[in-house]
Amino acid sequence: MNASIIANPTAKRASSVHDVNSLDPPFGSRYLVDSSLTFTQNAWDHVPPPVDQGATIAASLARQRAAVVSEEEKLKINSKPAKYWDNFYKNNEGNFFKDRKWLHNEFPDLVAAAEPTAGSLKIAEFGCGAGNSIFPVLSANKNPLLELYAYDYSSHAVKLVQHNPLYSSPSCGSIHAAVWDLASDHVLPPGLVPGSVDIVILVFVLSALHPDEWASAIRNVQKVLKPGTGKVLFRDYGRYDLTQLRFKSGRMMSDNFYKRGDGTRVYFFEMDELSLLFTGKRLSKEEKDIANSGANTTQMVEDEEDPGTGSTTEIPSTPSNVPTTIEEIDGSSPAATDPRNATVILLPIQQSGMFFPSDISTARIDSLSPNRGDLDIHPKLLDPLFDGTGDTNNSDGQHRMSHHPLFSTINLGIDRRLIVNRKRQLKMYRVWMQGVFQKNHESTTGVRELR
Repeated sequence: MNASIIANPTAKRASSVHDVNSLDPPFGSRYLVDSSLTFTQNAWDHVPPPVDQGATIAASLARQRAAVVSEEEKLKINSKPAKYWDNFYKNNEGNFFKDRKWLHNEFPDLVAAAEPTAGSLKIAEFGCGAGNSIFPVLSANKNPLLELYAYDYSSHAVKLVQHNPLYSSPSCGSIHAAVWDLASDHVLPPGLVPGSVDIVILVFVLSALHPDEWASAIRNVQKVLKPGTGKVLFRDYGRYDLTQLRFKSGRMMSDNFYKRGDGTRVYFFEMDELSLLFTGKRLSKEEKDIANSGANTTQMVEDEEDPGTGSTTEIPSTPSNVPTTIEEIDGSSPAATDPRNATVILLPIQQSGMFFPSDISTARIDSLSPNRGDLDIHPKLLDPLFDGTGDTNNSDGQHRMSHHPLFSTINLGIDRRLIVNRKRQLKMYRVWMQGVFQKNHESTTGVRELR
């Protein structure tokens, strides 16, 4: 087993654990140990899905598969995906998504990079949007030698970044933004050279790409990172998240891949898919057990906004502002599945004094999927020709893996959350994937072997 996936149960990773015997534990450490208390709070952490969730998933997928996106519309959407994000940012400017102030709590590497004595470092965000991740990093920076780079394939999003007052007058360090497509072939981001970046921020970005673009995206991330030390800070959507199940007819482009009402796209990942993408191998059963129990994820609270309605929906840290209807975070609305405004409150989940629910079962969670085994993995990731480097081609011109594995897993886990509407007695199950991956040193050439 890869020991790096196991988080130290005694190490402090975010904030101190509040004693569960306290009358009012802070949000982020609420564990549902008595089902009769479900509607006494607005949210619970790492709640296993209900026994009937498998039937709910099957019914949702059957409804979606009965009326999929036409081939003509797929071609239209996939041919110019940046256009739809351009339209989104033109309509909403830079005021729609909230800043991700949680990044420093969730990813300690960002804290270390911002220290005054950290030295010369480069951080690049791919899929920067209006700057809701990169500007919180810049605002907290005290390192005069820290260089920040922000890229997006939406030209209008990049203009919003460049017009932000912090861009022209950073208090410390420097920032550069440019238009660049993460899935570009053989073209690196402007201003970067191979092996020059210390940290890549990849938050709710891979899910916006077509699966055909994953190989190029991972290859580009790998190329810009420093070998042996460069890290990817990753967070994205998890399989059978509420927003996936709420998509209506006419939105499914392929299994687990959807279009929103505004034409933007979203994919919902399975944990093995991420492991295959970054490391070329699947997780062992023991590794899945740990991740499913939440041992590798700190506690996060996400706010989501719906560009389709222009309204804001919050899942906040105070009980008073919980969404009033399940439709408010309906995945079938244009961008309810795109929380680029995530707000986070965190607590480590395994320390002395923390009670962890005993009924979370990997077998129970695994049983949710209507399709097990290879059917849970996108076919692209099972293709031996799936490329993570692009350095060599076969006789057909298709890329083969030449440096394997590309990354090692430092941390990979699932963030499961139960959001409760107490007034309407509704339960809403959310699923996110999160990980930290480190670029390996260059290795000998070889064709990748899937396990």
